[in-house]
Amino acid sequence: MIYSPALQDHGLGHDPFKAIVTPRPIGWITAMSAQGEINLSPYSYFNAVSTRPHIVMFSSEGKKDAVAFVEETGEFTCSMVTKALAHPMNLTSAPLARGTSEYGHAGLEMAPSHFVKPPRVAASPAALECKLISVQQLVDLDGQAVERWMVLGQVVGIFMDDAFIRDGRFDTAAAHPIARCGYADYAEVDHLFAIERPAGG
Repeated sequence: MIYSPALQDHGLGHDPFKAIVTPRPIGWITAMSAQGEINLSPYSYFNAVSTRPHIVMFSSEGKKDAVAFVEETGEFTCSMVTKALAHPMNLTSAPLARGTSEYGHAGLEMAPSHFVKPPRVAASPAALECKLISVQQLVDLDGQAVERWMVLGQVVGIFMDDAFIRDGRFDTAAAHPIARCGYADYAEVDHLFAIERPAGG
């Protein structure tokens, strides 16, 4: 099968795009407005894009509170989502009114950050503290602006729960992070395998 995303002529019940671009890490973004309002929301259009310096991005379909708050204050945090936190993470995706606490709605506690003002999810085993580089509105092939917004942030602090540091490494599998797949599906990372890169690679 081959189909045109523009025409959506696949004949399936749902567009399989997100089931193909998978698994996608979840950026659980906490942002703070200029008035001190806190927003916590999960983004599956999220990833690391650079290591020197450490840069991450998340992309929002529609200019939601997280994007607006980051524009106002220039900071955000990203907490790791684990299997144990899957249900409260899902609750934070609810379309709550601006100013309504997703932390309270999901029964989550905040923990203070070290380098930025927005807090992190206290129960998460790892979090990134970020300062804004840019907010970019996406455009299509015709150069037309679309209601999609990409946020790039530089990581200025990294929190890790000491319980997950083993043999000098962060034990990803022990943390059981989850990732977004297609439809209502998620993947859980609970074991790893290693492949050494070719010499000179």
